[in-house]
Amino acid sequence: MAAVPRGGTQLVSATLHDASDLWALRAAARRAARGLARRRGAAAFLADLDTECLRLQRELREGRYQPGAFHHFAIRDPKPRRISVAPFRDRVVHHAVCAVMEPTFEAYADPDSYACRVGKGTLAAIQRAQLLARGSPWFAKLDVHHCFETADVARLSGRLAEAFEDPALLAVVDRILRAGTDDQGRGLPIGNLTSQHFANFMLGVLDLRARAAGAQGYVRYMDDILVFGASKSQVTGIAESLADAMARDLNQREKLSARRIAPASAGVPCLGFRIWPHLVRFDGPRRRRFLRHAHEIEHAREAGWLGDADAAVRGAALVAWARFGNTLRFRQALWHSPR
Repeated sequence: MAAVPRGGTQLVSATLHDASDLWALRAAARRAARGLARRRGAAAFLADLDTECLRLQRELREGRYQPGAFHHFAIRDPKPRRISVAPFRDRVVHHAVCAVMEPTFEAYADPDSYACRVGKGTLAAIQRAQLLARGSPWFAKLDVHHCFETADVARLSGRLAEAFEDPALLAVVDRILRAGTDDQGRGLPIGNLTSQHFANFMLGVLDLRARAAGAQGYVRYMDDILVFGASKSQVTGIAESLADAMARDLNQREKLSARRIAPASAGVPCLGFRIWPHLVRFDGPRRRRFLRHAHEIEHAREAGWLGDADAAVRGAALVAWARFGNTLRFRQALWHSPR
């Protein structure tokens, strides 16, 4: 099922020339450095910003740009993942490329796709899911099994070639994609801005399938998908259609252990929260995760590893995340409980 821009959308052709403009690269470097400016690679690049950007510009425009080697490490929060960190200069290219491609991605995006989009995000997805839960008796939840690790890069390249015309831009994108694949040509490295945008664009075929199958109540945040409907049979049928699309259109498969079909009154699992028509709570794993992070911050402060100011900043970020749900009493009990 081929993706098409939304009706009436006028696409502006994205080009490598625009992505490699000196000012575009300078802006991309500053975006890439957010939160990383003190790290060695970022600091060295920023210290000689114009020279580094001009060098990148020449490499990109002359077709000589080649991505560097990733640095890999593992995390286990909230589940085991292998994170791949590109060299800083490659991250600058990622930001520059995504900036010129983003308007086209937006033109193809479904209104109820919430990842990697300005004005959308986690909170908007939760609010939309709660609104749909108020008017829909049933829901189905499903997602793609190891979405990033099993992404079919050849199919993704084909989709991108349908949406973008500039061969020079597509050549750079192809190099970025090939740098992160396994021996079978699969995989988008987790931790890269390009991986997020490319995967979200690719998964747009599921949005098309859901709409074609009759989904009116629908929320997708990357590969986490919710379908709402009037009956169990309706949402089950749409879920089966989406599972078929994963296999036929993406060459991937559904994570069967994650599928859930239930009444909305039982609580809808969504992005670490459980949603009822008039209430949003943490789900069990996220509640435990919140408690662990809160205790780690307090322990680091008491041990002198974190100053009061840094501890306050981390605590505020944790609380801001928790405020997505109705968690006031839980947070009050946590912060005022004796240690």
